Amino acid sequence: MLGGRPARSNDDTSNLSPLAMTDESHSTSDLLEIGRAHNSPTYAPADLVMDHGEGVYMYDREGHSYLDLLAGIAVNCLGYNHPRLTEALREQTQRCLHVSNLFFSGEQIELLEALTERCFGDRAFLCNAGTEAVEAGLKLARRYQKVVAEEPERVEIVSMKKSFHGRTMGAITATGQPKYHEGFAPMLPGFKYADFNDIDDLERHVDEQTAAVLLEPVQGEGGIRPADEGFLEDVRDLCDERGALLMFDEVQAGIGRTGSLFAYQRYGVTPDIMSLAKGLGGGFPIGAMTATAETFEGWTTGSHASTFGGNPMASVAARTVLEVIDEENLTQNALERGQQLRSELESIAESYDVIEEVRGRGLMLGMQCTDKSSASAIVDACLEEGVIVNTAGGDTIRLVPPLILSAEDVEEGARRLHRGLERWQDAH
Repeated sequence: MLGGRPARSNDDTSNLSPLAMTDESHSTSDLLEIGRAHNSPTYAPADLVMDHGEGVYMYDREGHSYLDLLAGIAVNCLGYNHPRLTEALREQTQRCLHVSNLFFSGEQIELLEALTERCFGDRAFLCNAGTEAVEAGLKLARRYQKVVAEEPERVEIVSMKKSFHGRTMGAITATGQPKYHEGFAPMLPGFKYADFNDIDDLERHVDEQTAAVLLEPVQGEGGIRPADEGFLEDVRDLCDERGALLMFDEVQAGIGRTGSLFAYQRYGVTPDIMSLAKGLGGGFPIGAMTATAETFEGWTTGSHASTFGGNPMASVAARTVLEVIDEENLTQNALERGQQLRSELESIAESYDVIEEVRGRGLMLGMQCTDKSSASAIVDACLEEGVIVNTAGGDTIRLVPPLILSAEDVEEGARRLHRGLERWQDAH
């Protein structure tokens, strides 16, 4: 038995999910062979074919369970098969899937109201993913400086080293990690990079050509690195003093993950622009860029668009997620379960020298390892023990579980993580 689940074998049918796929037209090995042959080489998935989920567990095609402490990389904030979300989407499929942006839909309007009444933004641009939300924010910042502030020389974006903002050319240029730039040069002009949590270094980069400062309140792909207390306040003051906009990328840290609906609320610092995605749709693709009414004066009809942005399905998903977070008090749960999980991780760190530090906010936590190869090997060992985590920043094990995580789930997750580390240690 591995992590409370049976070892994968062809004849072992004990403890399998009753929903396991029964279609035998393709075996799992056949599907893996087809996937490897035709999937983009940019991905390197594990030798598993996932089939369905329930609560905080995922099941592979053969029915083996995995406690998901990654939530689809901070996406499935309500876990899997949440009744409110699945029912809302089911009902919407019988009404309308898509409405062009030549018209409003009721679902879109309801989402716009639900989103803006919960945050600083007066308006929102709806799109399909985090990278699109970041791109929209970059475009709005530059156009605001030209059209509203009447300072056309302000075109530069200052972002942080070790940041991550997406994969399109604008978002990847803003990403302060050279490894993501490899093979795509030349990057776009007009971007600078400052040290995260270093206001003195940021001051050296912000000048009369700066359109906006872009940062993540908690860096995700950079290794789960929260902003220091006081840093964001200093950044806000610097932007106000020098005429730059402040843009927060909350694609990973937003939607309840840090213990408030938006991470900026935990810090008490309000940006001018904010990008959202991942948890916003609870698993359904959606992104959003929200900003103040004054900032949005930089756009006019036709300044930007998204064919599928704000479609009824995505809008229903996002509105339902926001409602469930409120009704089930999941921000408070993120605080409480985050504190519990962090305590468990710190206990693990005391038992294994390979773990150097535990850090994060709420249910956005990381365990930094002594080196990248160990972190990657530990992730693989944990999967063998039936718990899903991954690496961020190369040397940090990332845990961003569903917001519905229970105290019992945390305890079970800790047991499986312990066994994963024991498995790794025995192999080394």
